[in-house]
Amino acid sequence: MFLDGCQARICWRRTWEEFPKSIASSFIVLEPDMVRFAPQSAWRLLSVVALGFMVSCAPSEKEHLDATRNVLLLVADDLNCMLGCYGDSLASTPNLDALASEGIRFDQAHCQYPLCGPSRTSFLTGLYPSQSGVRENRVMLRDAMPEVVTLPQLFRQHGYHVTRVGKLFHYDNPGEIGTSGQDDNPSWDETYNPSGRDKREEHLIHSLVEGKFGGTLSWLSSQGDEEEHTDGMVASLTVEKLRVHAQSQQPFFLAAGFFRPHTPFVAPSAFFELHPREDVVVPDYADASLSKLPSPSKRSIRGNRVQVDLAHDTAQMVIQAYRASVSFVDAQVGRVLRALKETGLEDNTLVVFLSDHGYHLGEHGHWQKQTLFEEATRVPFILRNPDELNSHAAEFAPVELVDLYPTVAAWAGLVPPAQLPGRNVLQPRETEDQVSPGAYTEWRKGSSLRTARHRITRWGNEGELGWELYDHQADPSELDNLAGQLDMGPIMDSLQQVLIRMDSSHKVVPEGVGLVNPLARPLPRVAPVLKRPSLESSES
Repeated sequence: MFLDGCQARICWRRTWEEFPKSIASSFIVLEPDMVRFAPQSAWRLLSVVALGFMVSCAPSEKEHLDATRNVLLLVADDLNCMLGCYGDSLASTPNLDALASEGIRFDQAHCQYPLCGPSRTSFLTGLYPSQSGVRENRVMLRDAMPEVVTLPQLFRQHGYHVTRVGKLFHYDNPGEIGTSGQDDNPSWDETYNPSGRDKREEHLIHSLVEGKFGGTLSWLSSQGDEEEHTDGMVASLTVEKLRVHAQSQQPFFLAAGFFRPHTPFVAPSAFFELHPREDVVVPDYADASLSKLPSPSKRSIRGNRVQVDLAHDTAQMVIQAYRASVSFVDAQVGRVLRALKETGLEDNTLVVFLSDHGYHLGEHGHWQKQTLFEEATRVPFILRNPDELNSHAAEFAPVELVDLYPTVAAWAGLVPPAQLPGRNVLQPRETEDQVSPGAYTEWRKGSSLRTARHRITRWGNEGELGWELYDHQADPSELDNLAGQLDMGPIMDSLQQVLIRMDSSHKVVPEGVGLVNPLARPLPRVAPVLKRPSLESSES
């Protein structure tokens, strides 16, 4: 059996550790100059011993499959928890529902920043945004943290073949589809940047603001097959990589980043037909609840005047298009998971599915993200552990996306180079010290803590801009701010102290991360202006 270079390195490390001490010591005393001029017989002895150990450690194909721990990371963009497995009766997400039925569904998973770039930097480095300093889109990772070891980079350092397909680090979506965006080259061995029909048809997209697609509500019921669209191409490339990996003995870390359901909500028309517009429910929202909100919170949900108080039929079109995009992504995930099974790789591959943050669809009168309410912070997070299949498990304690890095690394037997703040969510919490007080999220001048029952939010460095407190047992929609009620004083005081401590501790950069540049700034943005069709011509 022939070993490729990477396998040889892995085998050599293992066999060196397994050398009898008497043999190992004879090699250890050889300095580089001595080895360079060693007699030919000594070289032959060294080669024979090394080759013998390398061959002895070369596994059979079955042994290799049993021993290899692969990772398949699937990331959606702007996906909230409107999935069947999260209790949404109107969702059409059979593939993600099936994945959740075989794994662990984290019911209270929350992002650390409700914006694409900072959130992705956070879960791919295992650091809070205040630790990384990345709190805006379009910041290049190595400008901010030149020495940090990302999650995929850790696997690359340990001999894995590491591939990115689509969007993992930040891209302007859809502006940078087909490019590398603000990707991180040291993280990957191989990258793919597909660009499909949805990119070519931008001139057909309906938008609330002419020529604007990524930052405003926009949608299109498109023609063509799934495979013609960018996310269909992401799935096809991922399937092809799985087939290649099935023929290799090198372990892999394969990351596929889907661009939907981020705006523009573009999907083949068949997925729109799954969600008839007349069945779409638009959330009710009473403006009276605004009077209890601090000014920064109010601005976060009412600041974009173009997307406030949408006409009912427009709101229905938007929600229909969002749900269609979600179903489209679900179908692509299904294609990937079927390939994982068909190639025989599912028995030794950890599958992770998550979104970078949540999304408002009219809740609180708001559309899109960038708030500290539940709709923007809560994300789907599903782990399918081949060691514990068909678990149908649900975890209701709050978890964070920074938990991704230590969890995946530990599952593969790898140790991160830094003392990361997250925890391994596959490991049972046995002591009180291991129980997290809740999930922490930052946004602009605010921070929020979601516990099992409450959410407390602070605005300003000392809370001088206001506080929010919600009881999810009585108010799951977070419409009644209890921060000013006297009877909530003891709970408020207790949660305030926890949040203040977290605000402080989450600014401390862990040892092993390396340099952090507080002066890193976003790259300039260049956006094309395209003429949009009128709303009256929109398709159902």
